Amino acid sequence: MAGERDALRERTLAGATAAGRPRAPRLDQPRPPRRRILPEWDPDAFGRLSERIARFLGTGRFIVWMTVVIILWVLWNVSVPKELRFDEYPFIFLTLALSLQASYAAPLILLAQNRQDDRDRVNLEQDRKQNERSIADTEYLTREIAALRIGLGEVATRDWIRSELEDLVKGLEIRQNGHKEHHGTHPAMRAEHPPGRDADDR
Repeated sequence: MAGERDALRERTLAGATAAGRPRAPRLDQPRPPRRRILPEWDPDAFGRLSERIARFLGTGRFIVWMTVVIILWVLWNVSVPKELRFDEYPFIFLTLALSLQASYAAPLILLAQNRQDDRDRVNLEQDRKQNERSIADTEYLTREIAALRIGLGEVATRDWIRSELEDLVKGLEIRQNGHKEHHGTHPAMRAEHPPGRDADDR
């Protein structure tokens, strides 16, 4: 009985500790998205917008439009009656607007330059890998051409075959001429020594 009580107590304590232990997040399920105070935006879309603005700021059309706006601003605040003027001399509001424009234009231009630098870095990396592949292909072709040259050095050429055939023809001609000479002297030997008689018969 005491042993059963102890086992039951251990089970109860193990269950209590398991229930009180915080559950670990499961690895087979994605984490729930965190709540953010700041609004979320697409950095790629914002980067494209900044590049468009930077391109427009770097054109002559922007300079012409800005010059026209400044001239109209100054003429309006100088020539119209005082009741209709909104920025009298020394044009503090115009200075503030131009400063605000410059403070926004500089980061946008820097952002566009950073994106361009990233693209250039990727292009340079791709060019480097392409050059490495081209060098490897060139080395492989060079080794193959060297192997072909070595193999062609051991192949019989047309001139070598022709010279060998000429030597064989000459050898055959020499043998044939020698054979003819041998057969030419043989009948004379027959006349001197008629068949059927031997030197011992004399």
